[in-house]
Amino acid sequence: MLESARPDRWKILPVVLLAPLMGSLDGSIVNVALPSMAKELGVGLDGAQWAVSSYLIVISALILVFGKIADQLGKSRVFRWGFLVFGAGSLLCAFAWSLPVLIAARSFQAIGASMFMSSNQAIIASIFPHEERGRALGLLGTTVAIGTMIGPPLGGIMVELFGWPSLFLVNIPISIFAFIAGGAMLPRETRKGGLSGFDVIGAALFAAFIMSLFYFLLSGQSGGWTSVSQLALAALAAACFGLFLARERSAANPMLDLSIFRSGLFSVSVACVLLVFCATFCINIVQPFYLQDILGLAPAAAGLVLLASPLASGLIAPLSGYLADRVGAEALTVAGLVAELASLALMTLLGPSSSPFAAAACLALFGLGGGIFGSPNTKLIMAHAPRDKLGVAGSVNSLARNMGMVSGIAFAVSILYGVMGARLGHKVSGYAPGEDAAFTAGMRATFLAAACLVGAAIALTIVRAARSRPGDELGTQ
Repeated sequence: MLESARPDRWKILPVVLLAPLMGSLDGSIVNVALPSMAKELGVGLDGAQWAVSSYLIVISALILVFGKIADQLGKSRVFRWGFLVFGAGSLLCAFAWSLPVLIAARSFQAIGASMFMSSNQAIIASIFPHEERGRALGLLGTTVAIGTMIGPPLGGIMVELFGWPSLFLVNIPISIFAFIAGGAMLPRETRKGGLSGFDVIGAALFAAFIMSLFYFLLSGQSGGWTSVSQLALAALAAACFGLFLARERSAANPMLDLSIFRSGLFSVSVACVLLVFCATFCINIVQPFYLQDILGLAPAAAGLVLLASPLASGLIAPLSGYLADRVGAEALTVAGLVAELASLALMTLLGPSSSPFAAAACLALFGLGGGIFGSPNTKLIMAHAPRDKLGVAGSVNSLARNMGMVSGIAFAVSILYGVMGARLGHKVSGYAPGEDAAFTAGMRATFLAAACLVGAAIALTIVRAARSRPGDELGTQ
């Protein structure tokens, strides 16, 4: 078992932070290369998009599985080997000669990412005492923001100078370093029994549920939400989820011990993550189109405006984590969500005559709220998980984040195009040139819906705070 506070914990932290850095960097750096990938591989942009979607789907399908494995085999071991698998997958991606090969390589790469993403929060929670954990998680939030910020500009430069395969080759030396440094610095853990009794059936049912659900969400707009294929996917996802719950209730060693959700603080905190990231990706999907198609900004200028959100989040996250250790996490989560709600309310006022600075200010306010909310909320999640289930708890948090991302994409696209289609009198599947009024109406409706999601998260946090008692933030550890 890991110690509650190691004297070398601040030296270990930089190694652990390589996981959120590479996870966020690889998620943002590839998007800018999609046009080049599509051209060189001879496919459409919609086909190349699956190089991004497959990565997200595989991570989400496996992150709970590896969280359980980390609790049984050791978090440090899963973290290290995750980087080795990630590096090998990156090498395969760089030499992919067709789209199917690239998708397969990206899926293999995602296996490694799900391994280190499932264990990084758990390692932090295990080696830092409660009074320092918020600060450490705040630095994790800043690292995510840094990876998100540098991904697009770095990707653009590398694609222009060296071609899209270079985006994957750069992962290899970092992965090797993380594997070696992890072996030298991460805590050594004792785990008895290995994977004896591992719930293979539960893992398979959960993976099938996630894959069918995500495919349903990502293909609904193009395939039609009520088509036979979409209804079949929805039915398959529901069936797999029901069977998974039944299996976990009866399994001797379940992959996901459902008793972890008996803690109201834990469950509410996870639900807030899902709602917030759904709202976040409503913004991420719509704002680039607004900045370029409505305001007429060049891609580089639009990218600078979009940097306002992760920049503000990265700057405030360490302070928020520090304050969570000093004054408590509950009030900070509410304050962060209120800032996000105010930002979305202001975004509903944006239109064709608005300035890019107004859009940047709205995004900065949203990022500020996200940075205030993230670290304290993660601290609450990890505090209310049993020590022998920290890997699963961290994985549940990451899974909620990923499910929010995918749901936000589907949510935003459906509302945006639905309102645009209603205004124009026909179905649309993209920006209609010259129809700024229709797009603006769809954009405002999307931001209003996102505001409702954040409002629901605020209501949940207020109820959570009202029901908590002194000492509750210390959790079970």
